[in-house]
Amino acid sequence: QVQLVESGGGLVQAGGSLRLSCAASGRTISRYNIGWFRQAPGKEREFVAAINRSGGRTYYVDTVKGRFTIARDNAKNTVYLQMNSLKPEDTAVYYCAADSGWNVGSASNEYDYWGQGTQVTVSS
Repeated sequence: QVQLVESGGGLVQAGGSLRLSCAASGRTISRYNIGWFRQAPGKEREFVAAINRSGGRTYYVDTVKGRFTIARDNAKNTVYLQMNSLKPEDTAVYYCAADSGWNVGSASNEYDYWGQGTQVTVSS
């Protein structure tokens, strides 16, 4: 099975940028569709973005379209989430997850493997 480790979180002012990384080990990340999810305190985990195995198709929740970009480098076994124009409402723990299924999904129960999460805090 694959192990996922997120990094790149931190504290940033509103309008700033962060780039999250999701590094895979155990199996090559190219075997999986990868999704990013986030969970704010007191809220349910929500879908943020996803990318298919080849990187040719990407999907975003409406609230981040135009601000976030998901990309992957299969040679480096890593998927990225570039986050620009950050807002306080983007504050959450961000998780990456791997899906071995055929279709790219936005539901958390479609994903088989999860990282431990990285905290993103956006101050106003």
